Amino acid sequence: MIGALAAAEPRLPLPPASVACTLLAPRLPGVSRANCEAAQLEESGAYSRKGVPLYWRDVVSKAPEGKASAEPLRVLVIGAIHGDELTAGALAMRWIALAGRAPRDVHWRFVPVANPDGLLARRPQRTNAKGVDLNRNFRTPGWDHDAPLHWKTRARKDPRRWPGTQALSEPETRFLNDQVERFEPQLVVSIHAPYGVLDFDGPVTPPRQLGALRLEQVGVFPGSLGHFGGLQKGLPVVTIELPNALRMPKEAEQRDMWADLLRWMDVRLPSDVREARGKERSKADPAS
Repeated sequence: MIGALAAAEPRLPLPPASVACTLLAPRLPGVSRANCEAAQLEESGAYSRKGVPLYWRDVVSKAPEGKASAEPLRVLVIGAIHGDELTAGALAMRWIALAGRAPRDVHWRFVPVANPDGLLARRPQRTNAKGVDLNRNFRTPGWDHDAPLHWKTRARKDPRRWPGTQALSEPETRFLNDQVERFEPQLVVSIHAPYGVLDFDGPVTPPRQLGALRLEQVGVFPGSLGHFGGLQKGLPVVTIELPNALRMPKEAEQRDMWADLLRWMDVRLPSDVREARGKERSKADPAS
């Protein structure tokens, strides 16, 4: 009787981090359940095409006393916008722990899995549940003409690179667009795989390398995040292409990439980005 009563008692809902880790951790190479739980992911309030929560985590790190800046840099880190690039989501998840220990004034916002439907498909897929390549779905100049034309000619109608019927047609892309507009990051880091290079778009001097990844700018595409952020919004967009979509780099390499990113941020972002931001604000408000 006692057992029956106990079984009938309502269970408390699991916290968002536990739900997120039940879904995501089994698909992320090199990410244990403990790693995932430590990341303390939260529901953003936005959902994928299939209704899966888009999880995020904000981390605010502090510089040592005496080296604090007036305003922390805002950095948006995005992983797995392509659902079959499993290591991209895994690296973003692992870097959450490093962000908390970075002795710099930075407000980090992590979206480790931007395309959960693709990542959680029975066979992980590049596109979202509607078959849209989210990294071709951002609103960029001339999208209505250029994106379909690029897909038909350059991409040869590859279904993995379909840009959708209109820009920002997908909830996942709209969510990321909102992060750029509302969070106003001064740097976007987008993690991909498996080309093993470092790409960059934007108005400042790019990093020459992150860990073993060397700079090799591959150009821009209609509807891509690099085009939208780097060219249209004037944001530095660092695109990391890990060498393998299924096998994580060794932990030492993960830390080397992180350390190189921080060193580049120290040199380039405080002056270059803030100067550019100041010019934008002056144009918007001539009286300032």
